[in-house]
Amino acid sequence: MSTKILVADDDINIVKLIKLYLEKEGFFTVTAHNGADALELFKKEAPSMIILDIMMPELDGNRVCREIRKSSDVPIMMLTAKGETFDKVLSLELGADDYMVKPFEPKELVARVKAILRRSEAKNASDSGRIISFDKLGVNLETYELTIDGRILDIPPKELELLYFLASNPNRVFTREQLLEEVWGFDYFGDSRTVDVHIKRLREKLVCDGVSWQLKTVWGVGYKFEVHPS
Repeated sequence: MSTKILVADDDINIVKLIKLYLEKEGFFTVTAHNGADALELFKKEAPSMIILDIMMPELDGNRVCREIRKSSDVPIMMLTAKGETFDKVLSLELGADDYMVKPFEPKELVARVKAILRRSEAKNASDSGRIISFDKLGVNLETYELTIDGRILDIPPKELELLYFLASNPNRVFTREQLLEEVWGFDYFGDSRTVDVHIKRLREKLVCDGVSWQLKTVWGVGYKFEVHPS
């Protein structure tokens, strides 16, 4: 059965264009033109990936993304006509996996879709039993739970995956580009602010006194999960 992708945008021509290019690559598409219908189709069709326009009537794309993230880690790509940093950051903070600014090249969109789906499939195939523990910190990719000092915290899937990857390689420095490739599973076409946003959000959650680890910025290079000797 073909992989099912939900495409939601109030611009009928954009929906037709995306549908055309995706179906040429063998994907099956379901479409919506407002946020309320997109949310209903998500519940009814259980798509493998969702492409959401931010500016839609009834429910905007960010609100739809927020609702979906309450129950699912299905890959989500956001579309925005604005291209403003705020819109990109907000979408990523809400749990989107990627974003594209209109106007976009359809072939680039298809390439990103394929890369995101490859990463999602690989993650699903290897999630079982992946647990990392440090001082007062627990990262569980089997249940997708983050534990800090005995408390279970809500966390978007991509943030947890980023933390898991860094914590799996303690004291090793990774560039933003390496993290995008390892965690998101593709060579990023735009800027690398995606990583910065997720690191910022992780730091806000990882507040815990008296621990021997930290998410550290290595200026001019990237980030690392630093563990100090006991």
